[in-house]
Amino acid sequence: MDGDTLFSIGDLARRTGLTVKTIRFYSDRGVVTPKGRSPAGYRLYDIDAVARLDFVRTLRALGLDLPTIRKVVDRDLPLPEVAAAHAEALAVQIRTLRLRRAVLTAVARRGPTPEEMDLMHRLAKLSEEERGGLIAEFLDDVFAHLHADPVFTAVIRTMTPELPDDPEAEQVEAWVELAELSQDPDFRAAVRRMADDQAAERAQGGTAVVRRDLAAVIRDQVGPALAAGVAPASPEADPVVAALTAHYACVSGHRDDGDLRRRLLTRLETVNDPRREQYFRLLAVINGWPAPHSLTMVFDWSIQALRARTECAGP
Repeated sequence: MDGDTLFSIGDLARRTGLTVKTIRFYSDRGVVTPKGRSPAGYRLYDIDAVARLDFVRTLRALGLDLPTIRKVVDRDLPLPEVAAAHAEALAVQIRTLRLRRAVLTAVARRGPTPEEMDLMHRLAKLSEEERGGLIAEFLDDVFAHLHADPVFTAVIRTMTPELPDDPEAEQVEAWVELAELSQDPDFRAAVRRMADDQAAERAQGGTAVVRRDLAAVIRDQVGPALAAGVAPASPEADPVVAALTAHYACVSGHRDDGDLRRRLLTRLETVNDPRREQYFRLLAVINGWPAPHSLTMVFDWSIQALRARTECAGP
């Protein structure tokens, strides 16, 4: 019976698929211990050595180092703990390799300069915590002193990118572009102005989410006029402009007059920054969200309509 049989190193090699040299190496390191010697002095092993070597081969294939393997087989280290730690280490390596693959795919597609390629690689290989810190610093800067407001807390959440562990090349490209944009001082100043304007309007009007409501009104009111070919400066545009200014007067707590129209014009000119729309387009790509609808055309129409009427009205 196998339980009583002793095996030579050659027998173990045939049973386990390991080489004689490898088995001798494991025996010299104490991973498997001979149970005796043949009359000619060769090492002999029992059936437990076969099972032990099979186990060692499995652990080696999983990437464990020999000292750790010896502690596991000698029961000095619990295998579940070793497996969990090793699995986490492999997960980090896999995420890194996936990011590198995505970066290389993006490089092959875009053909960037060496400087751009270096930037792409450096930004893409940041850890999840480092990536989050980069954008958190940007959001902390532009929304300074507004974090206690639940409205702006929600806005910050909607502006936070989350690059997946297995990103597509376009997500890596979008992440790099968004990271660059977030470090642009002019863009930061523009977003800060938008946030400050919104906060001031909320304080004066006692309303919630002014910018979002205003954008919805502009889309709903101006969209049909734009589709119908109504010129911004034409008399046919008067009712649309009146609806916009009436809404803005309501949410901002100001009277609907020339001053309010000039204030609304300035507000829309600030919001109608192409970099703002670019940020949210990139954010949608990174987070796997549907592409946002562009409001540039309705903002342009509204600005032209307000400008025509404020210029006519004079100071």
